[in-house]
Amino acid sequence: MNLEHIEKVDPQVAEEIKLELKRQQENIELIASENFTSEAVMEACGSVLTNKYAEGKPHKRYYNGCEHIDVIEEIAQKRACELFGMEHANVQPHSGAQANMAVFMATMKPGDRVLSMDLSNGGHLSHGSPVNFSGLYFDVKSYGINENGEIDYENVRQMAIEHKPKLIICGASNYSKVIDFKKFREIADEVGALLLADIAHIAGLVAAGIHPSPAPYCDFVTTTTHKSLRGPRGGIIMCKEQFAKDIDKAVFPGLQGGPLEHIIAGKAVALLEASKPEFKVYAEQIVKNARALAQGLMDEGLDIVGGMTENHLMTLDLRKTGKTGKDIANVLEQVGITANKNTVPNDPQSPFVTSGIRLGTPAVTTRGFKEEDMKEVAKIIASAVFSSDNEVALKELRAKSLDLCKKHPLYN
Repeated sequence: MNLEHIEKVDPQVAEEIKLELKRQQENIELIASENFTSEAVMEACGSVLTNKYAEGKPHKRYYNGCEHIDVIEEIAQKRACELFGMEHANVQPHSGAQANMAVFMATMKPGDRVLSMDLSNGGHLSHGSPVNFSGLYFDVKSYGINENGEIDYENVRQMAIEHKPKLIICGASNYSKVIDFKKFREIADEVGALLLADIAHIAGLVAAGIHPSPAPYCDFVTTTTHKSLRGPRGGIIMCKEQFAKDIDKAVFPGLQGGPLEHIIAGKAVALLEASKPEFKVYAEQIVKNARALAQGLMDEGLDIVGGMTENHLMTLDLRKTGKTGKDIANVLEQVGITANKNTVPNDPQSPFVTSGIRLGTPAVTTRGFKEEDMKEVAKIIASAVFSSDNEVALKELRAKSLDLCKKHPLYN
């Protein structure tokens, strides 16, 4: 990675970038929402496009000099529509949360009712958490998961009939099962609700045909472009053509000013990469690795919410171990594994402590990890959980994780 100019201008920042690269290279990344994007995507994001202001839409800008910007943004829009089978795409949202916010703004007024997955059961802040805009300005009713870790669609239906929401949200930030978009469509139609699918976590799996697509069933589809899609940090909104004007107005001037055209270029590159046959192989391996990790953890005596995963992630339920998610996340970091604490259903701990650890495989799969590697990772995690107070054991586990990283080098 060439930092020649940063080193001359700002050696302090250059040094931290180098250290972050080293951290990524020497640690096993299991945060489900993270990935390692390609150098082509990074080049686009670090290009001269960062210099250009381009408020508005392609060919309808408030600034001159956007002829090349327009082409790139239209390329990204077209690729998003083709990849996900949608009629319209807005690639300007800075994040998935802002993409969701734009759908809210385009379809509802403050106080309108929303039905979405509860945060502690796997939903997302922007789906109606009381501390988020979605919960502050809208009347949110929440569904959860059953004792098998699955969405109870009949329960969702009964809640929809009772509360008559204007918008139903399907999609989650921590749900390990396949989502039945067709059932959600049937429920939405029964109560006259609009349907939004937030596929931020599973977008790469959907693009590759590994997870069923929401396109035939949903009025709106939002996603981030990082996570399993392996692009730059950002968001996209896709929708039926009938909602295109309202969505575009909600993004600009409703919520954002000038779009980040250098990031949009990175999105375009990532969308092209995701359309290639090798990306399908990658997405298939993500799920294989997740299942191998889940099975390995269960074989080591650890509990997983809902049992075997059906996608890219899982949540360790640590309640039987007497350990908290916060403690184990810190222990895993000591042994060279990066993960995040996460609530489990009916969690007795606070969101700052939690009883769970969320794990995902998109990033390690990008590095080239396979099933046998994930079985070894499972053993390291289990040993760290059960030997969290043994400094000697933790040092030995750190050496094992470093060996795995050396086996699968990153950005070399």
